[in-house]
Amino acid sequence: MTFSLQAAVADRHFDVTLNLAEGETVAVLGPNGAGKSTLLSVVAGLLRPDAGHAELDGRLLFNLGPGRKAWTAPHRRGTALLAQEALLFPHLSALENVAFGPRSAGVPRGRAREAARHWLGEVDAAELAGRRPGELSGGQAQRVALARALAAGPELLLLDEPMAALDVHAAPLLRRLLKRVLAGRRAIIVTHDVLDAYMLADRVIVLEDGAVTEAGPTRDVLQRPRSRFAAGLAGLNLLAGTVTATGLRTAAGLDLAGGHEDAADPGQAGVAAFPPSAVSVFLDEAHGSPRNSFPVTVTDLEPHGDQIRVRAGELSADVTPAASADLGLAPGSRIYFVVKAAAVSVYPA
Repeated sequence: MTFSLQAAVADRHFDVTLNLAEGETVAVLGPNGAGKSTLLSVVAGLLRPDAGHAELDGRLLFNLGPGRKAWTAPHRRGTALLAQEALLFPHLSALENVAFGPRSAGVPRGRAREAARHWLGEVDAAELAGRRPGELSGGQAQRVALARALAAGPELLLLDEPMAALDVHAAPLLRRLLKRVLAGRRAIIVTHDVLDAYMLADRVIVLEDGAVTEAGPTRDVLQRPRSRFAAGLAGLNLLAGTVTATGLRTAAGLDLAGGHEDAADPGQAGVAAFPPSAVSVFLDEAHGSPRNSFPVTVTDLEPHGDQIRVRAGELSADVTPAASADLGLAPGSRIYFVVKAAAVSVYPA
């Protein structure tokens, strides 16, 4: 059984089609304002789109448009939403918070509490059963919120940046926990963190301005990005243009030598990707073959681990602090980025 969605929200520039297979977790990536939370709100029934159609395992969630007004209430959709904040009921214990979903579905109190104990155990929070939300840390509260979502028996779990509000110690613990509980479970997870996508998702979609600009298996999208956002997330430089016999020619007329991947054919639209660590910086044009040398203007310098990341518009290079000082780099400097052809991957856009 599957989940399918096609929805449009006119005033938010949102027009998305999405399908999930049984047991599949999809990560939704994109810049702020791209429509990621709108997507989850539409699926959960918190936002009514202007038009569209969605089904979950044959159950109609909505069918809206001219002459169509079918709409299933949020609590009857078989979905559960885990937000950035735990949003636990402050007057209830952790156990009663988790039991709330089964109780709302008509499960007797005893069985609901039994289910709640089971799910608290599944998220390593059994010892928190008697505590109220005010007595929990952020990581503990989010684990209880996850147990509450799972206790409702959702056919589709929705996660809206569940690690965003956690500290650096709690986030890795929850990520490992999610990896275990999401195995074989159908879920959509909105995240800004590439590690979440790598660890938790079978597939990735990139949303930009309310539309899907890239989709595919997680490693394919993050190792061979075709959108500038995905490239930035993966830490790669990306240049778009036309595939040539030797590499890629950009719209600005820059010819890059590189290795063809995925049967990229000359004349078709393509992208060239290369990591900042592969870029050398010179004050004068560098010659030699096979290498690429092109002029840029430094726009920013920032620490990046034990390196300095030299940004030149949408491109970047990593150099040592000593090299940055020796070159006298500063915003506005005119320099040359040089990258060997062997470090450039060219593939179809």
